[in-house]
Amino acid sequence: MSSQTMAISMVYPVMKAIVHKGFDTEPFCRYASFDSSLLKDVEARIPAEELERLMYAAVEYTQDDHFGLHQGQLMDMMDMGILGYVMMHSGKVADALSAYRRYNIILCSGFNLDWKEEGEKVHLRLFSEAPNGRISRHCMEDMASSIYHLIGRLSHRKVPLAGVEFMHEAPADTAPYLPVFGVEPRFGRAETVLRMSREVMDYPILYSDPKLRGMFEAIAEETRSRLAPGKLFSDRVYHWMMKCMPVQFPTLQETAESFEMSARTLQSKLKEENTSYNELSAVVRKELAISYLKQPGYSVGDIAYLLHFSEPSAFQNAFKKWTGVTPGQYRAKGTAS
Repeated sequence: MSSQTMAISMVYPVMKAIVHKGFDTEPFCRYASFDSSLLKDVEARIPAEELERLMYAAVEYTQDDHFGLHQGQLMDMMDMGILGYVMMHSGKVADALSAYRRYNIILCSGFNLDWKEEGEKVHLRLFSEAPNGRISRHCMEDMASSIYHLIGRLSHRKVPLAGVEFMHEAPADTAPYLPVFGVEPRFGRAETVLRMSREVMDYPILYSDPKLRGMFEAIAEETRSRLAPGKLFSDRVYHWMMKCMPVQFPTLQETAESFEMSARTLQSKLKEENTSYNELSAVVRKELAISYLKQPGYSVGDIAYLLHFSEPSAFQNAFKKWTGVTPGQYRAKGTAS
């Protein structure tokens, strides 16, 4: 995990939780041998191990064996800096989580989320990109608790969970989890997952402002690019494919020629960034499809044509594979919300 780093702002929630429990931060910093002057440098980053060490120190200092779980409940959008502002001005919960997934490196490299839709359910997976895929129990519980409560705060709705699973083993006392999640988690599982209704992803964010999101997203994109130079190639390919639409849907060969390389080299470079031509193609079509569906002037047939599908049924099948619902169902839910 030595390559994983955290923005110094990730320490703020720890300090906030310390204060919330009635303690002063300076004595805690001395107890944890942490240089509090680092908090004054907004550009500072610390190793992931240092944040984990602080979490364990906070557990000992406060005598709260569920410190991470409780810290997550206190998380506010402002604690997440520019990422939080992008999320709070996104259109729907799914858009906010997409922003989290894309820009999370600003806060902590190596930790992220993704989700899978199955019928009327969505499985939100929280994970570490470390080789062993594991992080400390307290950090993972903080992440799970904070993500869950931020979804509720963004949508201003109660979000019942169908289930919670953690990779780590159960602690001695499991009673504190029920008030936090509304369900008792299952421990020692293959992945850390929050399970909820798929309709949660379509919940609107009440105070979103597209103009402000655009402004904050530009800052987030610049910051992300600076922190993740190794993933710029796939972004360039993605933006190039977007520019080609709807005039043409570029083939693999055309894409490779545009970047002055062979198809095999292009696929190899994309593989280094954990993606592929097919995956980027699907993302481009999906994002454009959702954009078109929000505009009543486009019929499903029109959208299928604009996205270069052979026929409307092919588009409908692809869209349902991407989202779990048909284009018509997606549009109806969007109208209803």
